[in-house]
This record gives sequence, C-alpha cells and structure tokens, in this order.
Amino acid sequence: MIKIHNTLTKKLEEFVPIEPGKVKMYVCGPTVYNYIHIGNARPAIFFDTVRRYFEYRDYKVTYVQNFTDVDDKMIERANAEGVTVKDIADKYIAAYLEDTKKVNLKEEGMIRPKATDHIKEMIKSIKILESKGYAYESNGDVYFDVEKYKENYGELSGQKIEDLKAGARVEITDIKKSSVDFALWKAAKEGELSWGSPWGKGRPGWHIECSAMSEKYLGASFDIHGGGQDLIFPHHENEIAQSKCSYGGDYARYWIHNGYINIKGEKMSKSKGNFFLLREILEEYEGKVVRFFMLSSHYRKPVDFSDKELDMAKSAINRIENSMLAMLEKLDTETSAEGSDGLELKAVLESSEQRFVEAMDEDFNTAQAIGVLFELIKEANKFMEQKLSDDGKAVLKNVFDFLKTTLVDVLGVEIVAEKQIKDLTAELIELLKEVGIENSLGDSAGNLTVELIEFLIEKRKAAKKDRNFALSDEIRDKMAEIGVKIKDGREKTTWKI
Repeated sequence: MIKIHNTLTKKLEEFVPIEPGKVKMYVCGPTVYNYIHIGNARPAIFFDTVRRYFEYRDYKVTYVQNFTDVDDKMIERANAEGVTVKDIADKYIAAYLEDTKKVNLKEEGMIRPKATDHIKEMIKSIKILESKGYAYESNGDVYFDVEKYKENYGELSGQKIEDLKAGARVEITDIKKSSVDFALWKAAKEGELSWGSPWGKGRPGWHIECSAMSEKYLGASFDIHGGGQDLIFPHHENEIAQSKCSYGGDYARYWIHNGYINIKGEKMSKSKGNFFLLREILEEYEGKVVRFFMLSSHYRKPVDFSDKELDMAKSAINRIENSMLAMLEKLDTETSAEGSDGLELKAVLESSEQRFVEAMDEDFNTAQAIGVLFELIKEANKFMEQKLSDDGKAVLKNVFDFLKTTLVDVLGVEIVAEKQIKDLTAELIELLKEVGIENSLGDSAGNLTVELIEFLIEKRKAAKKDRNFALSDEIRDKMAEIGVKIKDGREKTTWKI
C-alpha cells in the first residue's frame, strides 16, 4: 500500500488512484531561458523515480512534464541576444534534454508539452472563467478574481487572503480589483511576442499554462501533481483555483513537493549567486553520482550540496559496483558439494525485498530503501568468503538480480554493465603491461576496476612528479582510449567511465 504525504491535506495518505492500476501525474518543468541548475535537477530526478516505482509496482503511468517556453525572462534574454524567443527556447530545451539524459531520466512514454503549442487551450480556459464570473478584463489584461474563490483560496499553502492583502507591496486598484488577483492573460507590449485573443494581442500568464496542459492530457481530475517546494505559492495555489473554477473536477488529488537544495546551509538562489549548473557538475561527476546523491536523502528534506557529498555518493556507488563485480566473479567459480547452500542469505534477501518495498511505499523513502540495499550487500560480501554449492550460487544470482533491478530500473542509478566492467578490468591490466608498470594488484578480471584506475592515476601522478611527461601522457591517452576519462583539477584528479 503506497502512502503519500499530501501537501494539500498535510497528511500521509493511502494512494488510491482515480482509475485502478493507472497513475496520472503532472510535474512542473523548467522555464527554458538558461541551462538548468542543480535545484532544477532534484525534482526531475525524484519524480522520474516516483514514476519508475509506480511502474515497478505494475501501475500504468501517464507522466506529463511541461516546458515553459515564453515568459518575461525569456523575452529579456531574447532581446539581449538579438534572437527570437523560440531560438532561446529551442536552445535550452535541447540543453535540458542533453543534461537530464546524463542523470538517466526515462524519456520513453513521457509527454513534454510546450506552453506556446497550447495557446488555444489557454484562451478557451480563460473564456470559461470569464463567462462564469471568475475572471475580468482590464486594459487588455485578464485577471482571476480571487475574491470569488475566497472560500478555498490558500488551502494548499495554508495562507489567508487577508494576510496576503496585508503583505502586498502595492495595491493596484486602478488595474486590479485586488492585490491578490493574478494574471491569466497579459496585453502585449511593443515588440513583444504575442498571440491574438478576444482581449487583444497578448500572451498567457504563467499559471494558466499548467492548468490548460494538464486538463488536455490528464483531464479535469488526475492523481498526482508535483514540483519543487517553491512552487506551492503562488503557482500551484493559483493552478488549483483557476482549474477548479474553469474545468470543475478535483484537479490533482495528491500534491507532492520536494525540498530545497542548500549551499553551505543557505537555500540555493540565483539572486544570492550560490547556484551551480547541472552541466558544470557533470563535467566533474558522472550523472549516476548526481542521481544517487539526490536519492540519498528523503525528498521532502533540504539537501546540502557540496563536493564532499558528491564524493561520498561516488564512493558509495563504487562499493556497490565492486560488490556486484565480486558476485559475478564468484558466480564464475566452480561449486562445491560441501559449499554453503545460502539459506541464511536467502532469508536476508527475502527480508530485503520486503523492506525495500515498505520503504518506497512509505512516501517514496529512497534514503531508507538505499540503506536496505547496503545491508544486503554487506551480508552478500560475507557470504562470498565461503565456498558455494549450486543452491548457494543460485541464491547469490538472485541477490545480484534484485540489486540490479532496484538500482537500475527503480532508482535509475546506472551501474556499469557487467560485461563492460569485466572487459574494462582486463583492458586496464593489459594497459599496465603496455606502459611497463608492474601490476601489484593481481590479474583477476573481477572487482579490481576501481582499484586499477586509482592505481594508474597514482602512477601517472608519480610520472609527472619525476618529469616523465611522456609516460604521464601515455597513461592518460590510453585510459581515454578504453573509456576512462581523466580530468586534472587544482586539488585532485578525477575520473569517470
């Protein structure tokens, strides 16, 4: 039984889909005026994992994540660069897909609508709101009349209209009826991208796009709406108001919001300048490391971002891969009639399978689920110190398969493929022979991959210190040829496969 902490009710609730066996979910995507930062990556990774877990539990998932491809920032950027808004959108949508591919977002079956492709749907929604008395036109702008929805406005964010009015910076009574009313349609300014409408040329407000697109692809009522915590107010609060008043229905039954990314204890913010682009981080760390880092904390908690945390995630993945390589090596050895039958490990595996599901069922607790996997790996490592019977080997293979399914298919962390690791280990051993370095680690093509890479990097460092640059360059170039990329930093040398 999957339970979700619903932002709307502030409670942990049993998930009951509108249609049995199906999940309809909408997640707010990026405004594509720049490369995405690490804060944008968190909801992308987390909700991709939510989708994967529902599919693991045999639900059929319809997953919609939009691109906001017109807004003030995009117009400003286009004007500054002397290009069109579409040029900006196309550039940064392509960049988003390029960056998120590296953190293994599952694109198959995704619906990724763009705001500018749904202007007709937005105008239709605004006309309905106007006809019902929930919207009014003012100087070519159209606003949602929050006072008409006063009874329910603020339910998601826990705010009251009176407090919002009191906290408003300016009371714009000559344009809006109330300071809390929000724009559904904005009259066009000179030289600005615009579309024709019953209220004159203009463009949609930010909030209306998600209402129009979610209704088109998921209907007036759907299961889950997600996004970052910063979207609760005003964006999601306004979505609820305009959607319920326009289309009827429940809109979203369950609201899920991920926490912030912190830099040195402070919320990451572009205004503070303490933010990092995802693509910059991916130059130093593999996508699987970034993804594992994100999933190592509960999604509702803030995450402290630093190189130290990423290094810890990298080390954790290395431990997982080394253990799984050792399993493959053990599975290649001969069995013994007197070997272990693996009954104790089998019991641990069965418990792990249950506890993994329990952790994920309890509000998608990926941190706890990962802990379950590490406990299983610890027991498997001890088990592999023994000789195995045929039954013991079968249990170990089941452990390997379970780890591969949960890590790759559910959590989306792409461990290096079995054959790729074995081949790479053999190539690294051969490389040592080619450059004339004595291999003190052994010739087993098992779980030595990481150790061999680190060993070669140390030998390269020593060669540079001895001013043997020819050997240093040869090691770097040959490692690159077999797929190990080395990057020299100020304080350390990093690598990725």
